[in-house]
Amino acid sequence: MEITKEAFLTQLGYSVTDPLLAQLEKVRGNTARFDRISNHIITLNDNLKHYDSFVALSNSHDFLKIKNQANGDLAASANELINSWAKKYKIELEKVRDKETFYIKGYAK
Repeated sequence: MEITKEAFLTQLGYSVTDPLLAQLEKVRGNTARFDRISNHIITLNDNLKHYDSFVALSNSHDFLKIKNQANGDLAASANELINSWAKKYKIELEKVRDKETFYIKGYAK
């Protein structure tokens, strides 16, 4: 079942506004098979909250980003969760240099 754009933004903690809907539409266009992975992204975001981490719209690129803000052992656990999630659902990630941030590029086939 595909989630609506409004519900997707709300699940990530955003207020629904026209600019955010437009940005999400660009993200959907740039993310391979977004419709196939959108529910998995919401689940990841919910699981990352335990690590002070989250999924968000990128300010600089038209992709969603995974932001790992945890410290110490929690950071390693959050990275393990992110990597196992990507492997399980065959999702391509791009690590941002020198940061614990990953762009969600889409379904890797």
